[in-house]
Amino acid sequence: MNLRLLVLAVAIVATTACGKRAVEVRTAPAQQAQVSIQVNNTLPQAVNVYVVANGTETFLRQVPASSTTSVPVPGFAPGATVGLKATTLDGARTFSRNSVVLSGTFVFPLP
Repeated sequence: MNLRLLVLAVAIVATTACGKRAVEVRTAPAQQAQVSIQVNNTLPQAVNVYVVANGTETFLRQVPASSTTSVPVPGFAPGATVGLKATTLDGARTFSRNSVVLSGTFVFPLP
């Protein structure tokens, strides 16, 4: 008799554990369009690149000397108007571009 109860209990547990489960399927949230800056650094030294919005500078990336780098601009929607700033590592030279409307890829040549 105990064996029958044990077999019955195992069958109930197996049926419950292996039964159908409710699954919710969703699509991923829509991603915001990516904007970026193409920094063409022709200087003989690296620069730090910043985006300036409402007086606040946000560091984006360091771009090596004599190179071209595409720098993503996270947190800013396409159509946002910002300033761009690049400063040489020694701090001796600063390059700025004001009133840049972010859309796709903006080219920022240095100098």
